[in-house]
Amino acid sequence: MKIRPLLLCGVAVFVTATLVFGMPLGLFVLRPVLPKQPKIISIQQGQSFNQIANKLESEGIVSSAFNLKILAMLRGDARHIQAGDFNFAAASRPGRVLDRLIKGDTLRLRVTFPEGLTVAQIAERLADAGYTDHKEFVRLAMDPAFAQKLGIDAPNLEGYLFPETYRFGANLPSRHLLRFMVDQFNKHLSNDWLEKAAAQGLNLQQVVTLASIIQKETAKLSEMPIISAVFHNRLKRNMPLQADPTVIYGIENFNGNLTRRDLRTHTPYNTYTQRGLPAGPIANPGAKALRAAANPANVPYLYFVSRGNGSHEFSRSLQEHNNAVRRFQLRLAQADTN
Repeated sequence: MKIRPLLLCGVAVFVTATLVFGMPLGLFVLRPVLPKQPKIISIQQGQSFNQIANKLESEGIVSSAFNLKILAMLRGDARHIQAGDFNFAAASRPGRVLDRLIKGDTLRLRVTFPEGLTVAQIAERLADAGYTDHKEFVRLAMDPAFAQKLGIDAPNLEGYLFPETYRFGANLPSRHLLRFMVDQFNKHLSNDWLEKAAAQGLNLQQVVTLASIIQKETAKLSEMPIISAVFHNRLKRNMPLQADPTVIYGIENFNGNLTRRDLRTHTPYNTYTQRGLPAGPIANPGAKALRAAANPANVPYLYFVSRGNGSHEFSRSLQEHNNAVRRFQLRLAQADTN
């Protein structure tokens, strides 16, 4: 049985490090380090190895910049580090870290997730971008045990995958990508929002659920606090939210045509057939929607209808709302005939 070259090299470095510098460096070489959270390390052209080693230690990629510099000296690696962005998510031994920096194993995919995508839609974008682990991405995102492992007290990660632009390797395991996206969600979450939500009787899962509905109802940032107020007002009065996006989320393989039968068919997400919030988030909201969910506007509205131009008409009573519906439906009908 032949010994693999990499294993042989690792043993040689360990023996050399132990003989020349003692057991602490030998243990440093063999002990993998897991970052507390996924990290993207940017290395600039011409940056000294001393700066690089210190950055890797400060970001929790290696346990000792001093030992890393000695290891690089023994291996002759210090002058061969490549510039670029490197994603560190898994536990790695220092030698593996150096291998990646020398190889130039940098981030290769750049994928933007807009606000309001579902887990399934995020996976579709990943697949289109050439990400190889998109099916496992969905499985883990909907796994209650994995959500708990990431510190999310919810049945799945729907709602907790923060929408922004991510850069990562095409072969990065989905568990690391999900951990990074949840970490971004936590970074944008404000204690002030949570305190204001708690004062209104909402926990984190409920805030995220409400934010996801607001996100799906409007892309107009100025309207988000008003739409939030409509839903808060309805919740206080024990009125059904009657939000179409929640019904759509509960329909498997939705064909794009929401019918009256759909509105009457009960699912855990149908806010026409049940009162209160749906079973959980229906999309992954952005920071503006999260803020609006915890900070509703001080308005008395209970209803809103689309004007057909991306904005909404808000009403305080059912009669006002019905008049608005007829008015804007008539305008839309006239526009279709012209």
